[in-house]
Amino acid sequence: MRARIWIAAAIATLAAGAACWAQVPRPQDTEQWEPKVPVVDAGPGPVKPARPPRDAIVLFDGTNLDQWVTVRDKSPAKWVVADGVMTVAKPTGNIETKRSFRNYQLHLEWKTPENITGEGQGRGNSGLFLASTGSGDGGYELQILDSYRNETYVNGQAGAIYKQHPPLANPSRPPGQWQTFDVTWTAPVFNADGSLKSPARVTARMNGVLIQKDAVLAGETVYIGKPGYKAHGPSPIKLQAHGDPSPPISFRNIWVRELP
Repeated sequence: MRARIWIAAAIATLAAGAACWAQVPRPQDTEQWEPKVPVVDAGPGPVKPARPPRDAIVLFDGTNLDQWVTVRDKSPAKWVVADGVMTVAKPTGNIETKRSFRNYQLHLEWKTPENITGEGQGRGNSGLFLASTGSGDGGYELQILDSYRNETYVNGQAGAIYKQHPPLANPSRPPGQWQTFDVTWTAPVFNADGSLKSPARVTARMNGVLIQKDAVLAGETVYIGKPGYKAHGPSPIKLQAHGDPSPPISFRNIWVRELP
């Protein structure tokens, strides 16, 4: 009898452990693979950057990184600037703007190397954080990735609000061509007690094609688990130095217009 009781207890313990293990959040739990995002031919990328509007705050004009700092220690940004372009220096980490913003219109151009290697999330990975709310990858991420004939989960491809909203279309150009983002960011608003009054919203175009239409965010970007909000005010704009092994991507012609 004692043996039977012991065996039954052991089985119950194993079952409870398996159930508990199954409940541990995993990155793949929030990956969405269907439906596939339609591919749109956006035509060739711009050869030269367009001139910013006269009322724009220029964040990068091809000459220096004076508007940027390293996220982890607020020291001057250490990415590489050459030939009018800044290229990610992965070991130095993420960079963010010295200024903080609330609502704005943003223009940014980015490019993966023509000889890009890797696949999925390991190919040309970076991110545009529309509000940087802390060290590392804290904030709200619009995904940057080489999504030209590169299979990955749809809420993690280029133009996705990462792990929240897949893009409405995939207008990615081939590696070696410039891609453009034009984003309207409406920051979340919080009550005096820190509770959420109104959520963040994003409208975005990639290469002139609408990819996010007044998307309502469920909170800040998280890799594992569900997004959520914590109260914050005006925030910097952040660019990610992702740790994937592919060659680093480049940026140019970044400007912002503050909105009411």
